Amino acid sequence: MATRGTLPPSDEARVHHMANLPPEAAHGAWAGWVTFAASVLMLLGAVHIFEGFVALLDTGYFAVSGDEVFLMSYDAWGILLMTWGAALILIGAGLHAHRGWARWLAIVGVMVNVVVQVGFFPTQPLLSLTLIALDVTVLYALTARWAQV
Repeated sequence: MATRGTLPPSDEARVHHMANLPPEAAHGAWAGWVTFAASVLMLLGAVHIFEGFVALLDTGYFAVSGDEVFLMSYDAWGILLMTWGAALILIGAGLHAHRGWARWLAIVGVMVNVVVQVGFFPTQPLLSLTLIALDVTVLYALTARWAQV
């Protein structure tokens, strides 16, 4: 059996890919913030998926008073929350992979998420405020020093 003087094709592809990454994508001063934003975005997605499961299983979880309007069934709301959570997790994975489209989608996603959490504020004020704070932190991490990341 003869040995080849080069790397196996998969290792060659990895070396080629790593050599062609822009230097700031993996080692910039703000790259840690983008990794943090991606991780928090995936955490937010997991929280929404959990809330969606709870909405499917416990119809009293999102309790509202009589003068507030709730226009969706709990099943539909649960499925919507789980779908939104899965989308946030996929966007977070794209951020981990340093994809430009994921950065734009993450910015739009956290803005939408803030608006959604304002809607949840009457039923879950502490959770809503915590998630809004995380959304704003992710927004800061993705937009501050845009050119350096």
